[in-house]
Amino acid sequence: MAAANAPISMKEVLTLPSIGISPQFITFTNVTMESEKYICVRETAPQNSVVIIDMSMPMQPLRRPITADSALMNPNSRILALKAQLPGTTQDHLQIFNIEMKAKMKSHQMLEQVVFWKWISPKMLGLVTQTSVYHWSIEGDSEPVKMFERTANLVNNQIINYKCDPSEKWLVLIGIAPGAPERSQLVKGNMQLFSVDQQRSQALEAHAASFAQFKVPGNENHSILISFATKSFNAGQITSKLHVIELGAQPGKPSFSKKQADLFFPPDFQDDFPVAMQISHKYSLIYVITKLGLLFVYDLETATAVYRNRISPDPIFLTSEASAVGGFYAINRRGQVLLATVNDATIIPFVSSQLNNLELAVNLAKRGNLPGAENLVVQRFQELFAQTKYKEAAELAAESPQGILRTPDTVAKFQSVPVQAGQTPPLLQYFGTLLTKGKLNAFESLELSRLVVNQNKKNLLENWLAEDKLECSEELGDLVKTVDNDLALKIYIKARATPKVVAAFAERREFDKILIYSKQVGYTPDYLFLLQTILRTDPQGAVNFALMMSQMEGGCPVDFNTITDLFLQRNLIREATAFLLDVLKPNLPEHAFLQTKVLEINLVTFPNVADAILANGMFSHYDRSRIAQLCEKAGLYVRALQHYTELPDIKRVIVNTHAIEPQSLVEFFGTLSREWALECMKDLLLVNLRGNLQIIVQVAKEYCEQLGVDACIKLFEQFKSYEGLYFFLGSYLSSSEDPDIHFKYIEAAAKTGQIKEVERVTRESNFYDAEKTKNFLMEAKLPDARPLINVCDRFGFVPDLTHYLYTNNMLRYIEGYVQKVNPGNAPLVVGQLLDDECPEDFIKGLILSVRSLLPVEPLVEECEKRNRLRLLTQFLEHLVSEGSQDVHVHNALGKIIIDSNNNPEHFLTTNPYYDSRVVGKYCEKRDPTLAVVAYRRGQCDDELINVTNKNSLFKLQARYVVERMDGDLWDKVLNPENEYRRQLIDQVVSTALPESKSPEQVSAAVKAFMTADLPHELIELLEKIVLQNSAFSGNFNLQNLLILTAIKADPSRVMDYINRLDNFDGPAVGEVAVEAQLFEEAFAIFKKFNLNVQAVNVLLDNIRSIDRAVEFAFRVEEDAVWSQVAKAQLREGLVSDAIESFIRADDATQFLDVIRASEDADVYHDLVRYLLMVRQKVKELKVDSELIYAYAKIDRLGEIEEFILMPNVANLQNVGDRLFDEALYEAAKIIFAFISNWAKLAVTLVRLKQFQGAVDAARKANSAKTWKEVCFACVDAEEFRLAQICGLNIIVHVDDLEEVSEYYQNRGCFNELISLMESGLGLERAHMGIFTELGVLYARYRPEKLMEHIKLFSTRLNIPKLIRACDEQQHWKELTYLYIQYDEFDNAATTVMNHSPEAWDHMQFKDIIVKVASVELYYKAVHFYLQEHPDLINDMLNVLALRVDHTRVVDIMRKAGHLRLVKPYMVAVQSNNVSAVNEALNEIYVEEEDYDRLRESIDLHDNFDQIGLAQKIEKHELLEMRRVAAYIYKKAGRWKQSISLSKKDNHYKDAMETASQSGDRELAEELLVYFIEQGKKECFASCLFVCYDLIRPDVVLELAWIHNMIDFAFPYLLQFIREYTGKVDDLIKDKIEAQKEVKAKEQEEQEVIAQQNMYAQLLPLALPAPPMPGMGGGFAPPPPSMGGMGMPPMPPYGMPQMGSY
Repeated sequence: MAAANAPISMKEVLTLPSIGISPQFITFTNVTMESEKYICVRETAPQNSVVIIDMSMPMQPLRRPITADSALMNPNSRILALKAQLPGTTQDHLQIFNIEMKAKMKSHQMLEQVVFWKWISPKMLGLVTQTSVYHWSIEGDSEPVKMFERTANLVNNQIINYKCDPSEKWLVLIGIAPGAPERSQLVKGNMQLFSVDQQRSQALEAHAASFAQFKVPGNENHSILISFATKSFNAGQITSKLHVIELGAQPGKPSFSKKQADLFFPPDFQDDFPVAMQISHKYSLIYVITKLGLLFVYDLETATAVYRNRISPDPIFLTSEASAVGGFYAINRRGQVLLATVNDATIIPFVSSQLNNLELAVNLAKRGNLPGAENLVVQRFQELFAQTKYKEAAELAAESPQGILRTPDTVAKFQSVPVQAGQTPPLLQYFGTLLTKGKLNAFESLELSRLVVNQNKKNLLENWLAEDKLECSEELGDLVKTVDNDLALKIYIKARATPKVVAAFAERREFDKILIYSKQVGYTPDYLFLLQTILRTDPQGAVNFALMMSQMEGGCPVDFNTITDLFLQRNLIREATAFLLDVLKPNLPEHAFLQTKVLEINLVTFPNVADAILANGMFSHYDRSRIAQLCEKAGLYVRALQHYTELPDIKRVIVNTHAIEPQSLVEFFGTLSREWALECMKDLLLVNLRGNLQIIVQVAKEYCEQLGVDACIKLFEQFKSYEGLYFFLGSYLSSSEDPDIHFKYIEAAAKTGQIKEVERVTRESNFYDAEKTKNFLMEAKLPDARPLINVCDRFGFVPDLTHYLYTNNMLRYIEGYVQKVNPGNAPLVVGQLLDDECPEDFIKGLILSVRSLLPVEPLVEECEKRNRLRLLTQFLEHLVSEGSQDVHVHNALGKIIIDSNNNPEHFLTTNPYYDSRVVGKYCEKRDPTLAVVAYRRGQCDDELINVTNKNSLFKLQARYVVERMDGDLWDKVLNPENEYRRQLIDQVVSTALPESKSPEQVSAAVKAFMTADLPHELIELLEKIVLQNSAFSGNFNLQNLLILTAIKADPSRVMDYINRLDNFDGPAVGEVAVEAQLFEEAFAIFKKFNLNVQAVNVLLDNIRSIDRAVEFAFRVEEDAVWSQVAKAQLREGLVSDAIESFIRADDATQFLDVIRASEDADVYHDLVRYLLMVRQKVKELKVDSELIYAYAKIDRLGEIEEFILMPNVANLQNVGDRLFDEALYEAAKIIFAFISNWAKLAVTLVRLKQFQGAVDAARKANSAKTWKEVCFACVDAEEFRLAQICGLNIIVHVDDLEEVSEYYQNRGCFNELISLMESGLGLERAHMGIFTELGVLYARYRPEKLMEHIKLFSTRLNIPKLIRACDEQQHWKELTYLYIQYDEFDNAATTVMNHSPEAWDHMQFKDIIVKVASVELYYKAVHFYLQEHPDLINDMLNVLALRVDHTRVVDIMRKAGHLRLVKPYMVAVQSNNVSAVNEALNEIYVEEEDYDRLRESIDLHDNFDQIGLAQKIEKHELLEMRRVAAYIYKKAGRWKQSISLSKKDNHYKDAMETASQSGDRELAEELLVYFIEQGKKECFASCLFVCYDLIRPDVVLELAWIHNMIDFAFPYLLQFIREYTGKVDDLIKDKIEAQKEVKAKEQEEQEVIAQQNMYAQLLPLALPAPPMPGMGGGFAPPPPSMGGMGMPPMPPYGMPQMGSY
C-alpha cells in the first residue's frame, strides 16, 4: 500500500546522531522519553553529561556535565530526576532538580538498588527495586512510599515498563526474561497487575500493557480498561494475543465486555515480540509496537485489527505517547525518532473499503471527528428516521463526524415530525441529546431558545449559557432581549455584536463600560454624543467619562478644548478644572492655551484654586505675563512675582510685604539674579528699614553664596545696621573660616552689647585674627575682661594679658585666670608680674593659691631665669610636706640645697624622687664628686663615664663599671675607640676586681673581656684570680675559661694548664681542643678523665693511628673501645680484622655494614662466624637471611636444611628469589620446597631440567604464569604430553590463550596445538576464546572440520575474529554462515554473490536478502539472479517486494530484455500503483492480447501513460482492444476521441455514456445528430435520457420535428417541463420570502430611528465652542433638519455619525 494512502502515517521527526549523540549511547539504558515533550540522553564519553532535547526545538539540545546512572525528564515541566549508585554499595542516591530555577528540589538515598524507574505522573516517580515498587512524590518532604512487593514471576526479569491508570488505583509492572530452552530466541514476557484499593496482585504473561478510559453506553462514569499483548510458546505452538478487559467493574452499571484478538506475525518475524503499547485516547486506538519494528493497530472498543505494517527496519527500544496528535513516538537503535499519527484523510476510507467494516468506520469517524464516513452516516440517519427511531437518529446526528448532520435541514426534519400525545416531541429529544453531548451551534441555539422563550422558561437559558451549551449570536440576543435585557447583553457580548452592546450600555447609562468594551473589541462610537448625554444628568460622571476618553490609546477622540467648552457653557467651572488638570498632567507645549485658560478661569472665580495649581508647578507653557497681571489683581503677589520678568514690575509688587508671606518672599529672592536681588533688598531697606530688616537678614542668610557675603556685609554697613550685620553673620559664622567675617561678627556683637556672644565666639572660634581681635578688645575696654582673656589664653598672649590687667588694676581677673581658667599658664603670669615688679607677697600668695595645680617645672624655669629661685622655697617645702613626689619639685629643692651647701651628699643619697640627670648636670660644674654620686644613684652610665673621664676619676669609674655588671656598659668602656680604655683596664685588674667578692661581678667582667676580644688581658686577669690563691682559685668555670682562652690565644700554655689544673670540664674542653687541632692535648685530657672511647676516637679519627688504637684497646680492654677500633678497621677495608674486633667487642650493631663489606670482600667463612655471634644477640630478618645465603655461597646445603628447620626469622621467600637469581638453584629448590612456593619451585625445577617435578609443582601452584613457564619449557624440550597438561590449565584464561597459541604456532607445533584446543573444549571452564581459537586453527590447518565446528558452537564463538580468519583463508561458505549468525546480512549477501559457486544457497539467500540494510544490495541481487539463477528470480523478488523500488527493478529487467520473466512479481506488486510496473504489465497484456486483464489493470491502477497506451491499441486488430482504447480515452478526458472510436466500432452505448460523463453539451448534441444521420432512432431516444442534463430542449425539439421523431423525443419533453415548472415555483416562493424580510427590516430600522430621535429631543441646547486659533478642526454646522439642536442625524442603533475633529 502506498504510504500516502496508509491509515497510519510515519514521519521521521529527528535523528539523534544529527544533534551530536554518539550511536553507542542510543540504548535502552541511556535514552529516556517520558512524554512527547522531552528526550533525555545520558552520555559517558568524552565526559559524563546529560543531554536534554526539547521536542519543540530539537536542534537546540541542552547539554549539562552531570554524572549519573540514569536521568529522567518530567513529562510536563523542566524538572530532571537523577539516579546514581553510591560507590562500593548497592544503594542508589536519587535527586530531583528544577532546571529553570537551577535548584535541587528533593533527594533521597534508597537502601536498595533501583533497577527501573519512571514518571507515572507529573508529580510522582515510580521506583522499582529487586523486591518492591515504591512511589515518590516530588511535592513536600515525603520519602518514597512502598506500594507492593514484586511477584515471583518477575524474579530475574529485566523490568522494561511500569504504568498506572489516571486514578492511580491500578498499577502494572512489566518485565522480560529469557525464553524457553526449546525456543530461547523468543523472549518471555511477565506482568504484575496490582490493585491499590484491594492491595492484591495478579501475575500474568504479557510483554506490553497500557491503561485506558472508556465510556460504556448507559454508564455516566468512565470505565478503567487494561490492554495487554502477549506472545508465548506452549507445546511447540506460538500464541500471540491482544486482550482488553475492564478493571473494577461498577456494580449495577453496564460494564465493558472482555475482548481479545490475535496478533498476526509474518513468517519472518516468528521470534519477534511486543515491546511497547500505547493507547490513543483521541481515537481510542491501541498501538502495539514490536522489537523488530512491526506496528499493530487495533480498535479499543472491539479489539478489531485495523492495520499492520513494519515502521522501522531497526529494532525499536523506546516509545512514548503523543497525546496531542493521537499517535506515539518511537526511537530505534539507529537513533531515529519516529512519529506515528493517524492519517485523518484515509483511515475511514481504508476501514470501510479495505477492511469492509462499515460499523467500525462510522464509530471511528464519530469518536475522532474524522472525514470519510459522511455517506454512511447520512444513510444510517435516514434509515433510523424512516424507522421512526428518533432518539437513535438524534444520537447519531449529535455524534456525526465533523457535524455533517448538525444542519438546519436536520432541525427542520425533526420539526416536521408530528408530535404524539403523551410523548416528548422529537425536536426536543434531538436538542436534549445535543445538550448532553456538548455545545449547540448558532442555528440550533437559536431554534432551541425560541422554543424556551415561547414557554417563558428563561432560567433554562441562563443555565445553558452558564454551562456554555449555546453558541451566542446577534439573532439570539435579539430574541432574548424581549424577555431579559441583562441576559441579552451577555449574549451580545459573547456574540461580539458591538453596536448592540454599545446601545445596551447606553440604555443602562453604563458609559464607562462603553469605553472599556469598545477598546476591547476595536469599535468606535460617537463619543461627543455620549458625553453630552452624560453631562445633562451627571456632571461628575461626565468628567470621569471625559477622562477615560483622554486616556484611550491613540489619543482622545474629542478635542480637549471642545470638551472644556461643553463644561463651561453649563458654568461647570469645577468640573472643567478637574478635567483639564487631569488631561494636562503631561505638560505639553501644545496645551499652552488650555493651561492659560484653566488658570484664567480660576484666577477670576476661585483664586485659591489657581494658587494651588500654580503651587503644584504642573504647568510651564501658559502665557506667564497674562497670568502675572491676573495674579497681581487677585492679590496673589507671590505668584505675580514668580511670573513677572521685568525689574520695575518686581519692585512694584515686592514692596507689599504686608500681604506676602515672608518665607515665600525669601524663596522668591532665590529666583532673582544677584544684581536684581540686591536692588530689591536696597528698596526694601529704604522703604522700611526696621520692618523689613528681618526679611533682608533671612534673604541674606539663605542666599549668601549667590549674593556674596561681602556684598551683603557691604549692604548692611551701607545702612550702618550692625544689628543686621550681627544677625546675618551669626548664621553664616558656623560655616565660614574667613578671619575677617569672624572679626566683623565679634565687632558687631560688641557694638550691639552682645558681650556673652563675644565671649562665646572668642572662646569657640578658631578662625578670627587673634592679634587684631586682642587689640580691638583692649581698645574697646569692655567692662567684662573674659573675651580678652579667651583670646590671650588661646593664642599665647598671656604676658600681654597680664600686663593689661595689672596696669588696669584688674587683679581680680588675674587671680581668676590663674585659679579657674588656666593654672598651667601661671608661670608666665608670675614671670610677667616679676618683670612688672609686682610685690613678692602678691606673687607668693598667687602661687600658694593654686599650689598643686601649678606646673612646677616652667615655674622653676621662669624663676631660675630671673635668679629668683629662693622665692619658691616656701612653696616647694609646702609641696613636699603634702607628700608630693613630683620630680620637678625635688629637683628644684635639691638645687636650692646644693646652692646653699646644706649637706648635699645626704640629700643626693637619701632622696629617691629627684632626677639624677638634672641634678647631676647641675652639680658637674659645682662639685664633680657630687655629680658622680647623683649619676651612680640614677645609673646614668653615659653621664658618669663622661664626668669621670673629664675629671680623671678612673678608680671610681672602674668600681662603678664592675658593680653595674652591664654588658652594654662594658662594651662601651672596652671599645677600642675609648682613649681611656687602658687606664680603666688597669684599675679593673689592680683595684676593682681584687676588691670584689661577688662571683657575678667577676663573671661579668670576664665575659666583657671575652666579648671585647682581649684574650691576653683576660689571661692576665684569670691567672691573677685563679693561679694566685684567691677566693676564686678553684672556680670550675674560671679554670675552664683559662684553658679555653689559652687554646684560643696561646696554645703553648695549654698542656701546662692541663697538668696544673684539676677542676675543669674535661669532655667539653677536650672537644674544644680537638676542634682546635690540639690532638695530643685532647688525648691527654680524655685519658686524664678516663674517657677511653673519646681517647681512642682521637687516635683513630684525628691522629689516624690504628696501631696505637689497637694497642690502647688491648691496654684498656673495653668493649666500646674495641667496637670503635672494629668500625675503623671496617672503614679501612680490613674486613677479617674488623670481624675479629667486633667479636671481641661482642658488638652486633653494625651487622648491616659487616654483611655488605663481607660480600664485597667475599669472606663468607668469617661472615658465618660473625652472624652466628649476632644471632645470639638479636633476632633480625636480615641476619638469618644472610646466614642462609652465606651457607649457600660456601655450599653448605646441609647446614641450610638444618637452619631452616630451626626457629628463625629469615625471609625465606626473598632468600629463595635471591638464590634463584644468582643461579644457586639447588639451594633455592630447598628453600622453595620448604616454604611451599610451588610457582618458584616449578620454575627452579625447569632450570634444573626436572620437568615432571616442575609440572607437579605447577599443579600445586595453579598459577597461569607458572603454567605458562612450565608449558613453554616443555614445548621447547618437546615434552608435549607435559606441555598439554600445562596448556589445559592456561587456555581457560582468556588473556593467556592467544599467547599459548602463538608460542605453539611459532614453533610449528600445529597438530599439538589443535589437540590441546580440542581437549580444552570439554573443560568446565571452557570459554568463547577456546572455541574461537580452535575455529581459527581449523580455518588455517584443518578446513574440513571448520563448518562442523561453526555449526556446533556458533553461539560460543567470537564471530568477528573467526570472520577475519575465514576471509583470510577464503572459506566462503563458512564466512557466509558466520555473517548470518552475526546479523551482518549485507556482508553475507555480498559474499554469496561474489563467491556463488561455493556460498550460494537459494533458501539461505532469501533469508539473507530481506535483512540487509543497504538498498543497493537488493538490486545487486536482482542482477545476480538474472545472470545465474533466472528461474528463481520471481521467488526472490517476492521476498523483496516490500523493500525494493519497483520502478528500478522493472527498468533493470527492461534493459536486460527479460521483462516477461518477472511478470508474476509485477502482478504481485501492482497494487502499489507504480507507473513503471503498470506500463510494463499493460505492455505484456497487449502483447498477449489479454484484454480482460488489461481492462482490470487500467481500472485498478491508473498511474501510467494512458494516452500513449490508448494510441498504441486504438488500431489493434482485436475489437476488445480498441474498446479498451476508447475506455482509456474516456478516463483521460479525451471525450471526442473516445466517442469517435466507439462510433467507429458501433459501440453506441459506450459513446452515449462517454458523452454524458464529459459534461460537454456540444458533444452530446453532435452525437444526437449522428444518430439521426445514421437512422438510429432508438439510440436517439436513449441518448436523450443518458445525456439529459446536457442536451438543450429546443435543440431536441427542433431535431425531432425536422426529422419526424417527435414520438421518440416526447418522454424527454414531458420530464423537462415537469422539472422546470417546479423550479419556477421555488423561485417565486423565495422571492416572496425575501420581500417580506426586506419589509420587516425596514420597519425595524424605522422604529430604531424614532427611538433615537426621541433621545435627541430630550437633550438641552449645547453648541460646541468655536475652534481656537491654530487648533484646526471643529464641528460641522448642524443640519437644518435638526432645528438648531446642534446634533447630526442619527444612524441605526442609537449611534450618531462621526464628525470631523
